[in-house]
Amino acid sequence: MKQSEVKGYSLEELKDKLAETQNTFSAMRRTHVVSPVENTSVLRGLRRTIARLKTAINNQ
Repeated sequence: MKQSEVKGYSLEELKDKLAETQNTFSAMRRTHVVSPVENTSVLRGLRRTIARLKTAINNQ
């Protein structure tokens, strides 16, 4: 998710997206511990998306 996409969301939508992304990240991380994920860049992308969403929430 790009920063320009994040700017278009309201505060409630940002919080919903953050919770959804965090759940996805934790599930993928648990899966990665058991059996390695093929594309580990997805984990990095999710981590960065979480950071973008948190930043947008703090700026509002």
